[in-house]
Amino acid sequence: MPSLLSLRHYSHELLSHSHAHAQLVFGLSGLLDFEVAGRGSLITRQTLAVVPCDAQHACGSKAGSQCLVLDVPSEQWLQQQLGRHANATRRLLDTPAAVSLNPAQGQLVSWLAASPINDPVIAQQGAALLLASLANDATSPPEPSSLPLAAIDAHIDQHAAHPLQVADLARLAGLSAARFHVRFLSATGQTPMDYVRSRRLQLARQLLQHSTLAIGEIAAQVGYSSQSAFTAALSRQFGRSARALRLQRE
Repeated sequence: MPSLLSLRHYSHELLSHSHAHAQLVFGLSGLLDFEVAGRGSLITRQTLAVVPCDAQHACGSKAGSQCLVLDVPSEQWLQQQLGRHANATRRLLDTPAAVSLNPAQGQLVSWLAASPINDPVIAQQGAALLLASLANDATSPPEPSSLPLAAIDAHIDQHAAHPLQVADLARLAGLSAARFHVRFLSATGQTPMDYVRSRRLQLARQLLQHSTLAIGEIAAQVGYSSQSAFTAALSRQFGRSARALRLQRE
């Protein structure tokens, strides 16, 4: 069993394995592509991945990612350190998930990352505090499961010609960008920006088929400054060129 807390750097090299203890991976910097038991997520600052015991998981980061990793100790340790929070912690650790941190939890993670976590007292107390805080959140009333997808679609359509950020869409749902990313991925199976890209190309197909606008004008209307990049994106999305889509009528 590794030490309780450790700082780890992930690179483009894909890691894939499982282990006989549960693990929490807290994002500190960069973007970490993480998959647990076939469920994918993106771990960034203020988010964490839950890896249950014996769960096969894989991760990698194209540009590099720094994380704080909590390797959860034995059942006896959980009971001794967490007391009444132990049952909620077990439930949290039983299911693969990407979880967003609240500001106080994020500050605790940052403080621990800058601390001498090889000190057993800091590691023990820090791990217990993190787990107790997460367990407390797990017993709180859940957020509404639905997202305002109709409002999100309308916003994308209205602003398709302009740059869109995850934060713009998160505001429509009343969520932080990190929490919105996790909720959106869970609800739709796509990241918010993949969804925006797909929505823009669907709008472009409609304009190609039902308007006489030039291809370059349509590209600009859906946020592409380069016509060649636009036509390449259409081909990847629909398997047809812009001209072939224009000739097609539904």
